[in-house]
Amino acid sequence: MMQTVSAQDFMVTRLTTLPPEMDVHDAIRLLLRHRISGAPVVGPGNQYLGVFTERCCMQVILDAAYEQLPSNHVGAFMDTNAMTIPPDTQLLSIAQAFLLTSYRRLSVVDENGILLGNVSRRDVLNAAVDSLKKAAPARESNLLYLSALMSREEAPMA
Repeated sequence: MMQTVSAQDFMVTRLTTLPPEMDVHDAIRLLLRHRISGAPVVGPGNQYLGVFTERCCMQVILDAAYEQLPSNHVGAFMDTNAMTIPPDTQLLSIAQAFLLTSYRRLSVVDENGILLGNVSRRDVLNAAVDSLKKAAPARESNLLYLSALMSREEAPMA
């Protein structure tokens, strides 16, 4: 059942996005105000350009402390190499990507580079729990089948 759940089924589509020319200090305040750890940076037509994260904010702080900021625009600090996924990426593949990387969220982007949504680690957990709930009747029937084969005393766990 989890095999058939893909990013488009559970991605968040109402996103806080940032334009690349936004002032980085305003962007940091926006992340803090919305209590989010990052936001996609988009150009005209919702074209995905990158992501501005708390990690990017750390670079802003360091640059400001040691030298004058070379730029005060989000576009100068965004992560343009952040991993993205297509909308048909399967739930288990997304879970594996989160397990193998330090990403907290993945932008869902179509074949033309248009931002469609975001998937976070928490979104994956919620989708997995929902998928398991839907599959629960099948699990119960398997348990009933196993119980018919063994007496309670023979059960591996009491």
